Amino acid sequence: MSPAEPDDQHPADDPSVARDENRRPQTVAPDGPDPADDRTAAGPIADEPPAAGAEHAPPVGSAPEPPGPPVNGYSLAYVQPAPARPRAPLRTLTVAVATVLVLTLLGAPLGLLWRSVAPSVPVIQADGGAVLAQPQPEEFVAADGWFSLFGLIFGLLAALVVWLLLRRYRGPVGMVVAALGSIGAAVVAWQVGRQIGLGEYQRMLETASAGTSFGKPPDLRAGRFEWLFGFIPVLRGDLLLPAFGSVVMYTMLAGWSRYAGLGAEPEPVGLSWDSAALPVPPAAPEPPAPGAAEPPRD
Repeated sequence: MSPAEPDDQHPADDPSVARDENRRPQTVAPDGPDPADDRTAAGPIADEPPAAGAEHAPPVGSAPEPPGPPVNGYSLAYVQPAPARPRAPLRTLTVAVATVLVLTLLGAPLGLLWRSVAPSVPVIQADGGAVLAQPQPEEFVAADGWFSLFGLIFGLLAALVVWLLLRRYRGPVGMVVAALGSIGAAVVAWQVGRQIGLGEYQRMLETASAGTSFGKPPDLRAGRFEWLFGFIPVLRGDLLLPAFGSVVMYTMLAGWSRYAGLGAEPEPVGLSWDSAALPVPPAAPEPPAPGAAEPPRD
């Protein structure tokens, strides 16, 4: 072909064909078989290592449980707590009786504390026996008031101790134990407090001359211990305040617990904190440099 002859086959010389300068060049696959086809035909490669995280992937057909929202850089994931193991009745009874006895014995120091702050009632020896030095002494009210205050505080503390120490027995068993132990402590405190100085008072009644003034040990006037039908013990007044305080405190602790109701609390394995990085906002694209060519558009 000579240079003078026109090239009818070249598309650039054809005015009817428009050239697209922005068109991307097409990639032509080289001659020969496609390696991907050979792999598909031959099957998976046995020596190929599994992908990262494949051993932790959920089974096919099961949707993974979505984690909770991140809190301070950590995501809170709830794990189903293990079911509580059944408790042996004999062991539960043994623990309950032992706890009631311990709380009952703690009534002895409570009685000593009550006797140390409760004032004695002034009396005067007369011909027929001792009479009150005043018609309406305030010492009776003080004795009942101090006993009520100490008994209520004791009941609150007893319920708190039972709640914290007997974690496996939380529920009706723990509340009954705290109430019975508080009642026993109230009776012991009353008897211990009123017995201190009672022997000296009896001696003064027998040996004191008429007109001698001395003190009578404090006693409860609002608290009573009676036998109903001769065999049923009945408590009244101040002796019931420790049990009232223990029941109120235990009910409040159960109400604020993270487990509904008064059921036994399982082991604290229900929550797990997994570290999760906070999402990083995407970086803003940098402005093009001055004089830079505009990228090709499709």
